[in-house]
Amino acid sequence: MSIHGPIGGALSWGATGDGGVGGRVTLRPTSRGKIVGRHPAIRGVLTTIERVAPSTCTVLVTGESGTGKELVVAALHDASLRTKGPLVAVNCGAIPENLIESELFGHARGAFTGAHAARQGWVAAAEGGTLFLDEVGELPLGVQVKLLRLLQQREYSPVGDSRPVRCDVRIVAATNRDLEAEVAAGRMREDLYYRLNVVHVHLPSLRERGDDIEVLARFFLRACAERAERKVVPTLSDEALAALKAYDWPGNIRALENAIERAVLLCEGPSIGVDDLPPKGRHAALRTGVASRPLPDTGIDLRTAVAEYENDLIRQALERTGGNKNRAAQLLGLNRTTLVEMVKRKRL
Repeated sequence: MSIHGPIGGALSWGATGDGGVGGRVTLRPTSRGKIVGRHPAIRGVLTTIERVAPSTCTVLVTGESGTGKELVVAALHDASLRTKGPLVAVNCGAIPENLIESELFGHARGAFTGAHAARQGWVAAAEGGTLFLDEVGELPLGVQVKLLRLLQQREYSPVGDSRPVRCDVRIVAATNRDLEAEVAAGRMREDLYYRLNVVHVHLPSLRERGDDIEVLARFFLRACAERAERKVVPTLSDEALAALKAYDWPGNIRALENAIERAVLLCEGPSIGVDDLPPKGRHAALRTGVASRPLPDTGIDLRTAVAEYENDLIRQALERTGGNKNRAAQLLGLNRTTLVEMVKRKRL
């Protein structure tokens, strides 16, 4: 195991260190978790962090929900010259539109009804550190103007106060939206987009990361077993691993961690099987033929297994046809009336 690079704490280990996955795995600890992976895109992300962290440039982190954008922001802050300052995270999509300006920039006494005292905002709270604007694409256009001023002139004015306030903060923004499309639609200022997009870090979805599914699954196995105070870390059966790899993970890393935690809590033996996975993971197993594994010595409930397989085929047919029951029935070799009755009876 070796520590490399000035960012420190970025660890690499070989096949024996990660539960048997070939190649070298990188683990980058941050103050908010660990970045784990062996995919070239993740290595590229870590290289970018190493190069830009010491600067004060604005960074835009993009990727689907659950891909680990907050960890990248934490890594940037931890490796920067501002690491002793605060890292203030603001979810721009979680604050009501009529409050977002006051929350970010603060307000003067009497600025609006109920403003009985002056109040500092999140920008002031991040002084000397990093301000993380999550879901920056949700900001109203009026607030975007004030953010642009902050980026250009390093100053802002609280609501109800015309006097400018100088500030020393680094802005890192993140979004799961296509901001170029938002600019084209008139929902994002073009000048703000270019100010935010000085350095762009894109995180791939989990389904694009190949063997990283296994790397992350084994990493979460250890972490979840420790949290559950299990003395022995359960293993992943070949069937369960195949099912995890077959699933497309729309919730990305966050969803994978939740699935592993559920499996660790529910599995009764030393190994996690397909039946310990969430229902969608079991359906993925059926689609790839994983469910055709040898009959276990303890036996199975044949009716339940057949019913699950039947349900999954019906779901697939409906998904593939966009819910068109006539076409779905044709795919399944049924008449429409029979399919409608089955969907109703099975509550699919």
